Amino acid sequence: MYKSKKILILDDEKIATSTLKTLLSLEGFSDVNCFNSPLDAIAFLKEAKPDLIISDFKMPDMNGLEFLTEAKNLCPDACKILLTGYADKENAIRAINEVGLYKYIEKPWQNDDLLINIKNGLEKCELVSALKEKVEELNKANSELEKYSNHLEEMVKARTAELTEANSKLNAIISNCADGIVLISEDNKIVSVNNAAETMFGLAETMIQKMDLDELFSSETDQFSELLKNTDNSGIIRDIFVKNAVNGNNITADISYAKIEPVNYYVCVVRDVSAQKEAQRLREDFIATLTHDLRTPLLAAIQTLKYFTDGSLGELTEKQNLLLSTMLQSNKDMLGLVNALLEVYKYESGTIPINKADFAPNDLVNQCCDEIESLAKSKNIELIRELDSTNDIEINADRNEIRRVMMNLLGNAVNYTEENGKILVKSNLNGNDYMFSVKDNGIGISHDDINKMFKRFSQGTKNRRSASTGLGLYLSKQIIEAHGGKIWLESVQNKGSEFFFLLLDAALLKNKV
Repeated sequence: MYKSKKILILDDEKIATSTLKTLLSLEGFSDVNCFNSPLDAIAFLKEAKPDLIISDFKMPDMNGLEFLTEAKNLCPDACKILLTGYADKENAIRAINEVGLYKYIEKPWQNDDLLINIKNGLEKCELVSALKEKVEELNKANSELEKYSNHLEEMVKARTAELTEANSKLNAIISNCADGIVLISEDNKIVSVNNAAETMFGLAETMIQKMDLDELFSSETDQFSELLKNTDNSGIIRDIFVKNAVNGNNITADISYAKIEPVNYYVCVVRDVSAQKEAQRLREDFIATLTHDLRTPLLAAIQTLKYFTDGSLGELTEKQNLLLSTMLQSNKDMLGLVNALLEVYKYESGTIPINKADFAPNDLVNQCCDEIESLAKSKNIELIRELDSTNDIEINADRNEIRRVMMNLLGNAVNYTEENGKILVKSNLNGNDYMFSVKDNGIGISHDDINKMFKRFSQGTKNRRSASTGLGLYLSKQIIEAHGGKIWLESVQNKGSEFFFLLLDAALLKNKV
């Protein structure tokens, strides 16, 4: 890199400058500028800034010491070498002190020594330049640091004031929040609570902090501490009971929680939902009563219309028969909706009995397929059955309710499969569990719709709606879960869907003797 540096050579003898330039050129130095007059050299220095200056001592008009003194003023960072005779050593030493001479070299010089000194001088010049840059950077950084330090105290004061104000607002919000707020440590200890939480528990914060977490919260299934430990970093735990120490009542609450890192605390927002639960119960009781009361007039209307259509009340014209038959079917559909609503309510309230009995699942599957076969043939749909080859197996479940689920899944598959399609029905054992599935090659269900299919009043997908009540899959889910099983679906759009239900060990799978 130093071979590209700018070099100035001054000697009143042209042969000396020519010899030096040739020597340096052979060594690869590309920017060598030679002068035989000190005045010409000074004029050059005013325009250019060489990295190395080599000057003879004895010259007309101006000696080497005078020239290097002027050069120091014009190029203070340049490395300076003086060529001198033996008798001029004293002047060379003066030059070292006065102009910062790097080296003096006696004439005649050795080329190797001269080249080494030139290279070392250029390296020194480069190091000095780099050092000055670093010093400038350091001075600039120190200046910025000093400037920042002067304002740091003001910034800290301003930030402290902001934090104090924000903390005051946060404390005011927490203290006056209508919902209870509870901070729980990693070892399930109550760290702090707000005023609303104290009211819910009927205890002061100091008393609450001494109590076990599961003394304050309870669940119908697991201990609250276990529910909290086995959850994600944030979410909602529903239907938790908060125990009030004053009146002994349990408040039904939904608890929104979030984990605070890195201290591993949980902040829980406890919302009293007792009023909402009571309103929901009253609403569902009203619907159940209404649907139950609608059954009697619907059954009476259906029976009356049957008397007309079967000719018991006289012959009807073709138009009359068509009209009354339509009315009869509409009333039957309405009765089906009323029955479905009533059964959903009974399952949700836990009042519907599950009448279990031993039966062969393959026989039930064949019966359901036979009933749906005619509907499938009307759309030229191939109904394929793959039943478990173990024919001596029975399961213990409510046959009528399991039949309802099978018929619902088969009916949906036929409805959502285009003409000339295929439906595969499987019935098999999976260890000690029984599995049933229905697979079609219909339009499929999107990922967003899958999460909605087993909810109440879900009517198909966003791509295709049905005219059903939207209770079939929801009721099927209630039935299977009442048996201790689970139901789910897998689907790929434009390729088809597959619905499954699984009766677990709770279904009492057993060999027929």
